[in-house]
Amino acid sequence: MSSFVTEVLASSGKLEKEDLVSKISKMSRKVEDTKEEVCDMINKRYNEFLPSLQASEDLMLQVDEVSKEMDALKACIETEVWVKLLLSAFLINCYYIHFLNLISLAFIHAGFHSAMEKFNKALVEKKYVDAANNLEKARSSMDSLKSWKTSELPLLTVLGSELTVQRENLIYHLGDEWKRLVIWKLPPMKGKTKSFVFLFSKVELTLTDVGSKDGEPKPPVLLRCILQALAIQGELQHKVKLFSQVLLKYMLKPLVKHASLSVRVSEQQGEGTTLALQCLEASHKEKSAPSQVFSKLHLVLKTLHTHLLDVSIGSKKLSAILGELIWEEMSQCIIHECLVNSIPTDSSELKNYSAVIKETEEFEKALKEMDFLQGDSTDLLKYARNVNCHFASKKCKDVIVAARKLMTSKMHNTVKITPDSKLHLPKLPAPSSGVKLKQAASKEDAVMENSKQLSAWSLHLPACRISESVQQLMELAVSTLCEAVGSSSQSALQLFFTVRNIFQLFYDVVPTYHKENLLKFPHLAAIQHNNCMYLAHHLLTLGHYFRAHLPQPLNEGVATFVDMVPGFRKLGAQCFLTQLNVQKAELLERLSTAHNFCNLDDEDNYIAASKAVRQVIHQLKQLATVWQDVLPVTIYCKAMGNLLNTAITEIISKIMMLEDISSEDGEHLHTLCQTITEEGPLVFIPVVEESKNRKYQEEVPLYVKKWSTFKELVIVLRANLQEIVDRWADAKGPLAVEFSSSEVKSLIRALFQNTERRAAALSKIK
Repeated sequence: MSSFVTEVLASSGKLEKEDLVSKISKMSRKVEDTKEEVCDMINKRYNEFLPSLQASEDLMLQVDEVSKEMDALKACIETEVWVKLLLSAFLINCYYIHFLNLISLAFIHAGFHSAMEKFNKALVEKKYVDAANNLEKARSSMDSLKSWKTSELPLLTVLGSELTVQRENLIYHLGDEWKRLVIWKLPPMKGKTKSFVFLFSKVELTLTDVGSKDGEPKPPVLLRCILQALAIQGELQHKVKLFSQVLLKYMLKPLVKHASLSVRVSEQQGEGTTLALQCLEASHKEKSAPSQVFSKLHLVLKTLHTHLLDVSIGSKKLSAILGELIWEEMSQCIIHECLVNSIPTDSSELKNYSAVIKETEEFEKALKEMDFLQGDSTDLLKYARNVNCHFASKKCKDVIVAARKLMTSKMHNTVKITPDSKLHLPKLPAPSSGVKLKQAASKEDAVMENSKQLSAWSLHLPACRISESVQQLMELAVSTLCEAVGSSSQSALQLFFTVRNIFQLFYDVVPTYHKENLLKFPHLAAIQHNNCMYLAHHLLTLGHYFRAHLPQPLNEGVATFVDMVPGFRKLGAQCFLTQLNVQKAELLERLSTAHNFCNLDDEDNYIAASKAVRQVIHQLKQLATVWQDVLPVTIYCKAMGNLLNTAITEIISKIMMLEDISSEDGEHLHTLCQTITEEGPLVFIPVVEESKNRKYQEEVPLYVKKWSTFKELVIVLRANLQEIVDRWADAKGPLAVEFSSSEVKSLIRALFQNTERRAAALSKIK
């Protein structure tokens, strides 16, 4: 068709020249031809090309399937081959590493074997340092084997056992050599029958120089080798620790504790140096002075340093290792067994203690030069320098111990206290300027005082007896406060509050410690009452006397004991009141056996009543004797009056309860009551001089509240109706003062029969 178009285009310029008809015919033919060709071409395309296209597509599908199978096969081949390749490479690498390990193990085993051979050779030649180093090399080889996790190999177990055996062999040889060079001679401590001092005098320590040459420096080379070998094997610390324990127990501590022990150093050629303890029989001191202790310890440690410890182990000296092990325990022993006892007990001796401080400093300086000590200051030197605090602490401790001993001593040893008795107070230095100004101001204020003054005896303690121990306790408190006057603020505070603790201790300890005796013995209860009042009396002014002379803050008002006064007064009063209640209970118990004073016409009843009255009188007289010259007169009279009043009050109440009193009963009651009225005043004997007691016996009504009532009752028991009416005197007589109208009527009904005269008498009692 393309040729047809070409021809048409080629002839397009000739159309105008040719005939149109011919052109049309030609065109028609060519169209037909063209149609045929197109039809032919279409037939060929659709009848022949489509089947081939279908076949081609089928082939393409087959090709795709084959391609997929090839890809799957390729992937499978690549995977399997690559895994096997990696596995092969890994196995080859493992074989290579294992081969290298075998080679390394062979080298290590060879090194272990070589080290053990050198070890055995050095051990035979007594080259202990080389032996220890080779053993460490063998141990290092052993550790290398363990690090490769081959512990399951039988070879490793065998090598480990061999290493352990050889190490124990080396340690045994080193220990044996140590025993030959350091020889202890200790006394037998089991089944001891002699004194410790005698036993310790048998202690010896010998440092031999076996194998050393003349002129060889100390310590000997062999000893140095032994110590260094022990250090390499890690056994030196244990060995030195054992040595330090024996040294402390048998040599250093005994030298500190026992003044009669000394140390002797002797040197013999070829045998070595010997340190021996010896007992000085001439010395009878219980404790050594610090200078003596330091001298003995310095001699021992210097000898050890020269012949044993002057060896460098790494970066440290052996003396430094020993010092770390013994210093703390040794310094504490020196403090508690020596320095504590050297602390002065009197403040005036504190100035002389500087010599002890200097000796302590020189001792520590010597130890530092020998490398036993490291650092600047230790507990030992701190303790010595802090003497003021320790003096106060020791003083306080001694004071508390002495006070407790006094409080637990027997109370019945007494001393007489009179109004003019004074506490022995020391003469103190003049107070500071500030206190002087206050005193001057108080003098100016004194001009304004009332011209009428109290008696000189107003604030004095009444005459009585107190325990000798309490007087000593007060003297102890005064002496302790005197120590506080010249002390530092801290020491003064300690001492002052120790004095307060003394009194607080008395308040707590004495009532508890003597509890049974205070209840059982009236004499002790009275003494305890006086003791408490004595302490309270002096506590009022004790703080004021010392306050101006004490350092701050005590001189600003802190130094006082006034707050303790009420407690002591209450303690003494309670103690004595408890004893009074015990005595009252006994009186009432005795009167309870009188059968209520009824039916005294019966002989048995009268005997019982008479016995009860006699027992009451006897008890009161016994108390009067026990408390005589012990209690203050006023307290004595009040106490006896209270007890007598309890007895007669009980008797009055029993008689007033009687509903029928026969004439015979009345006579018996009168007799019994008359006995009390006659004997009762005789129990008022507060002082030893009989002539002075008459005054107090005449003042019985002042101390016995029911005494007048009782005397009226005695009169009524023997009086007739007219006498009773006369004493009533229309409620204005003495009988009306003591009894009520109902009580008097009850007595009349009980004493008299029902008659007209009785009725008339009762009518007058209104």
